[in-house]
Amino acid sequence: MGRLKELRKYVEGELNRMDDADKRNSAIAHLYGVSLVSTMIAKKKELDPKIASMAAMLHDLHVYKTDSYDEHEHKGTKLAREILGALKLTDDIETELICSAIYHHGDKLAVDEVLKDADVIYHCMNDLSKTVKENEQVRFEKLCADFGM
Repeated sequence: MGRLKELRKYVEGELNRMDDADKRNSAIAHLYGVSLVSTMIAKKKELDPKIASMAAMLHDLHVYKTDSYDEHEHKGTKLAREILGALKLTDDIETELICSAIYHHGDKLAVDEVLKDADVIYHCMNDLSKTVKENEQVRFEKLCADFGM
């Protein structure tokens, strides 16, 4: 089994422990959606799509396990590091790339990064009836231009 598939299997196991079916379905949709978009963006930027997808699969897992957004980027980084260490799916450099992306993904106004971009695309396009959040507006407009939308 490939390492991305193995990670997805692990994440699905964690999410399937959620009692609330609506929250579980939302979590699955979000992590898989951001993972798919991360893969596309990474390929476009000639970066490693598997590493980008792995970061996306883990980026909000802490939120779904704890039902808390409190310092979720930092706590999520710790959880991701533990999972990657236990599963031995990545080397040290790959683990650092994934953890750095997770640690910084909440600041949508800062540097251009794959996970941030994928998260914004998912947030903005998952429910087109919602207004784009102010802190995601500039990034979303740039992404739309980059993708010719």
